[in-house]
Parts: sequence; C-alpha cells; structure tokens
Amino acid sequence: MLKPQNSLELFKTIEAEQLLEKIVEQLNKDFQLANINEHFINTISPNSLKNELDAVVLDLISNKYDDYLNLLYRIDIPEKDLALIKDDKLTIAIEQISFLILKREFQKVWLKKNYNSL
Repeated sequence: MLKPQNSLELFKTIEAEQLLEKIVEQLNKDFQLANINEHFINTISPNSLKNELDAVVLDLISNKYDDYLNLLYRIDIPEKDLALIKDDKLTIAIEQISFLILKREFQKVWLKKNYNSL
C-alpha cells in the first residue's frame, strides 16, 4: 500500500483504487459511532469532502473539543502523528488533521478491500 504524504497524493490514490464511496461510508460510520451528527453524501467530490471535513474539524475544535478528541480516538489517529503538527496557523493545522483522518480512513478501507477475502 502506498503511503500518501499529502492530500493530493491521497486523492489520486483513492481515485485510482476507486475507494471514495467506501471512504465516505467509513467516515460516516465513525462519525456516528463517535456520536457526532454529521453526514457526508456518497456522491461528494474529493475536494468537497476535504473542504467539508475541514469545516467540521474546525467546528469540533472550536466548540466541541471533547467530541473532537472522541472522534480522533474512534478513527484511531496515532498521537505521534498529531504531535508532528506544529503549525501556528489554525487553518493549516486543520488541513493536516483532516489529512490524517482521511489517510486513516483510506487505510481501513484499503485493508478491508484487500484482506477481507482471506
């Protein structure tokens, strides 16, 4: 499995593997399990998904920090990856957090697709 280093690489990989719909389903499932009332439509474009996720993460950090932490735990974002985000600009930090979320959801979906038949 290729390990994307940024959102552009990640979305190219997602489109090549045709996994966008499954990633949206996994994201919706994890949001529901984290008791966060947010739903992304399955037909969303990659850029729209990223922009909507950025907005949701910003809202969670600003207004519902405990829910934000619960979501990161539910999705299983490694703390060491979060510790590497050291940007002072909130918008850049939000984009990096959204990338980590999407990357982890991609990993989950890719592993299910490739190892579920074993």
